[in-house]
Amino acid sequence: MTGKAYLVGAGPGDPGLVTQKGIDCIASADVIIYDYLASRQLLSLSPEDAELIYAGKKGGDHTLTQDQINALIVEKTAAGNRVVRLKGGDPFIFGRGGEEIEALIARNLPFEIVPGVTSAVAAPAYAGIPLTHRQYTSSVTFITGHEDPNKDESMINWDALAKTGGTLVFLMGVKNLPQITARLTGCGMSPETPVALVRWGTTPAQETVTGTLDAIVENVAQAGLKPPCIIVVGRVVELREKMRWFEDRPLFGRRIVVTRARKQASDMLRKLSDMGAECLEYPAIRIEAVKDTTLLDAAIQSVQTFNWLVFTSVNGVEIFFSRLQALGKDTRALGHIQTAAIGPATAEKMNSFGLNADIIPESFRAESVVDAFKDKDVAGKRILLPRAAGARPVLPVELSAMGATVEEIIAYHAVSDASNTGELIAALREKTVDMVTFTSSSTVTNFKALLPADEFDALMSGITIAAIGPITAQTAVENGFTVSVEADTYTIDGLCDAILNHWA
Repeated sequence: MTGKAYLVGAGPGDPGLVTQKGIDCIASADVIIYDYLASRQLLSLSPEDAELIYAGKKGGDHTLTQDQINALIVEKTAAGNRVVRLKGGDPFIFGRGGEEIEALIARNLPFEIVPGVTSAVAAPAYAGIPLTHRQYTSSVTFITGHEDPNKDESMINWDALAKTGGTLVFLMGVKNLPQITARLTGCGMSPETPVALVRWGTTPAQETVTGTLDAIVENVAQAGLKPPCIIVVGRVVELREKMRWFEDRPLFGRRIVVTRARKQASDMLRKLSDMGAECLEYPAIRIEAVKDTTLLDAAIQSVQTFNWLVFTSVNGVEIFFSRLQALGKDTRALGHIQTAAIGPATAEKMNSFGLNADIIPESFRAESVVDAFKDKDVAGKRILLPRAAGARPVLPVELSAMGATVEEIIAYHAVSDASNTGELIAALREKTVDMVTFTSSSTVTNFKALLPADEFDALMSGITIAAIGPITAQTAVENGFTVSVEADTYTIDGLCDAILNHWA
């Protein structure tokens, strides 16, 4: 039984630039053999049981030789696997993808090629440099910068490059920058020709250094710029001054830890990333529905006996409706009941199941839900409250004091997620983190539990703490954190706004 190999371009670094077909290949892979420059976020799209094999090449430090990589692709494909060879940028632009395909052809193994966005195009674009422009140039040339310009027989026609009049883009050329500039000027290109180097293009670590052919080597040395970089030579570099955008975003260069459960973190990650932050996804919790659903199922079976249904989180909504549907019911079973949601996100999730909230308090916490019930006659009424284990007792206590019968049912647990603890602690030790965000009390307590107790003060020294609201902030303070940012509106949007204002 033979499998199939897919040579997939991962794009230049920003995971949003991978193609949809590339995502589909990753999501259905049995084996992924990935490069140093392939975004780790793309690996999270793979099946849980997929075999992930690092075959990166970093500054001459090769985990595997190219021949070994070729043999590995062949071996895994011949064994019947769906193999994704995930390569940074585009696999056929100085990526040695052709050699890997030839190895498959030699064994008569099936393959597909999925192009990617090459860094040669993407990095200049993110630096605000158009490679072509009608008023500047109508041609662009891609050249490897990895070739030794001093070897006896260069495959590069330097004289032609110097006289082309178009934009030149060198890939992997930082170490050879002095020789490249010398070759071009020696062949007649003006020393005043603008040059830009873009490091880690399209990522939050992007750096850009500009200059002219006769000054760029010194400029790069002063900036301490190291690989991987793209080198752009030509008049179009002048346009960066008015077209730069990526590095001018308000949170650019900030590294922010997101502790929210992975399944719920997408909105927050997108909002902060859009503002330029580099989001480090280290979820402190994982949401797990209760294994024994007897109590919740019984309540749903007798839902006609309840007058109110109150949700305090998106998780509670999802799990409640999952059990409702599993029991052969749908929203029609709730036609008689009145509902309350702790906030707009919870109400929106209810609405996705066809259920509107009758109560959404102005302030999104339990006390505000209680206040919203004060003008409701709940004496003698039955209230169903499906929520997390360990939730604050404010709601059931206060609603019971109003004369209601509250049936609180544990629908899910927020359990500790220690899957990336080593990476998290390393980042905190290296002081490469600017901020840690907390979106619930459970993220606070579980995050602290991940850290070595004897290093807590040292690890958190100098790191800004942001909390979604006063309850979360209070829990953080009680656990030894110093909270500097607190959202005025207790939502993800409110938290992101508060973070933006903090660094405005």
